[in-house]
Amino acid sequence: MAHDSAAAALTERIDALAAALHAAGVPPERSADLLAGAAAATMSAVLLEALLEPQAPFVAPVEPLPVAAPAETPVRLAA
Repeated sequence: MAHDSAAAALTERIDALAAALHAAGVPPERSADLLAGAAAATMSAVLLEALLEPQAPFVAPVEPLPVAAPAETPVRLAA
């Protein structure tokens, strides 16, 4: 599915952001806030992509059963 590859790409970007924040010496508390926001945005993006992706029908189409021809001789019921 397309959203699996998008999720992987976005996860790699969050990992790169975490590494960049660490390399820049950003305090851990601030990094945590930024990464939490990035994770929430990522989840929203993946959810939106999944919702917009065309979905397969839940049930396979069913062909109607043939209709039986009426009996040629009338049926007699006992009273």
